[in-house]
Amino acid sequence: MARRADRLTAGMNDLRITRENARFQQWEALLTNRSKRHRNREFLVQGVRPVTRAVAEGWTVRQLLRADDSTSAWAEEMWASTDAERVVLAPQLHARLSGKDGAELVAVVEMPDDGVARLGDSARPHGPVVVFDRPTSPGNIGTLARSADAFGASALVVTGHAADPYDPQSVRASTGSLFALTVLRVPGPGPVVEHAHAHGYRIVGTDEEGTDLGSVDLAGRVVVVVGNETHGLSSAWRAVCDDVASIAMVGSASSLNAAVAGSLVLHEALRQRG
Repeated sequence: MARRADRLTAGMNDLRITRENARFQQWEALLTNRSKRHRNREFLVQGVRPVTRAVAEGWTVRQLLRADDSTSAWAEEMWASTDAERVVLAPQLHARLSGKDGAELVAVVEMPDDGVARLGDSARPHGPVVVFDRPTSPGNIGTLARSADAFGASALVVTGHAADPYDPQSVRASTGSLFALTVLRVPGPGPVVEHAHAHGYRIVGTDEEGTDLGSVDLAGRVVVVVGNETHGLSSAWRAVCDDVASIAMVGSASSLNAAVAGSLVLHEALRQRG
């Protein structure tokens, strides 16, 4: 009983929202409205691992949202330790923000800058830079982010007219790995190519017509470019590649999922780095 009383006392200064208002509508728009996400430079993060990783990796949490019936030990610890604004929502409002799995906590997280200079600030400066060119599926972005994290990549760069890496589907699919990477969005190859040439990176594309993956040098500084799910590499990216790697296949499949293909190249890069 004493512990429950402590929670209530600690929560006296929390903002409480019991019915839909302008602030709630702003947060709800972040679920589906890309323009509002990028205009406000913030996005929603749902669930235990994604919220935990965002905090652990030092991303700025602007608000932490919970329902007034939230009770888990993890939620209590996160709630007590956050520097973010704490907001308690009526359960029916929180349910509209918490995703299909009913995340106990939802974080409103600040988007970082998209400047290519940030590629030099990665915590993994020797890992590959992964470029996803014009992806159409947020889920594929999240899946590739998960593999990039697992195989030691330093950054994930989304180029061209593409799905949003900060879409809730992308964030969920990454299972928190998005926050372990330097994430950028750039309009085209130019800024990334300039950075690569200035810092000694080789640029390796992926395509079904190219050099066998095992014969491509991926051991040093490398930018791995994964093309659009349907059309593959753009002509602009292909023109700047030092090499194009192909992945051997058998069976009747005509191609691999773009995120899967990128994952295989990243694994081979990790193997070559030893």
